[in-house]
Amino acid sequence: METSFALIGKGYVIVAADTTSARSIVKMKNDEDKIKTVSPHLLMSYSGEPGSYFLRRIYRTKPPTLSNPQHLPPSDPHAAASWIRRSLAESLRSRSPYSVNLLVGGYDTAAHEPKLYWIDYLGTVSEVPFAAHGYGSYFVLSLLDRYHDPEAPLEEGIATLKRCIQEVSKRLIVSPERYKVKVVDKDGVRDVEI
Repeated sequence: METSFALIGKGYVIVAADTTSARSIVKMKNDEDKIKTVSPHLLMSYSGEPGSYFLRRIYRTKPPTLSNPQHLPPSDPHAAASWIRRSLAESLRSRSPYSVNLLVGGYDTAAHEPKLYWIDYLGTVSEVPFAAHGYGSYFVLSLLDRYHDPEAPLEEGIATLKRCIQEVSKRLIVSPERYKVKVVDKDGVRDVEI
């Protein structure tokens, strides 16, 4: 019952993900941070059972990884989304494919604009103004389509995000209790309390 969603506003990307870690019908913990900071201006929300295995590949710190920069994700949002897409596509052709959906948000420091990418477990990538994964996406995509404003200040973006969280908790039969929310802008990544 994982849920994650994100949207772009005027100079920022805001990402929210539930904090529940479950396997089958068992809730294992309620404080999982499913939004990882990849670089000072890049974050990634993941959902899917082996999502953590995919993240281990990104964050592994063995000497061969550090000596070969092609194994590290780039900090530019477009390049990072392309790198992740390639990694997922390569894993599909292996004996142990990843089954993880991702939202990659970042602030492009060269172009001075926010970027958001929707990536699914098949390695499909698309640059989007708003996105969602999980069961909550059935409810929030229509809300985001109606209320999203790419020129909205951060306060309006957070209000839209709160509206999405309320809709998921009202409509989804097994709704998440808590969400982690992070914003990335020209100043970097930071947590936001809602």
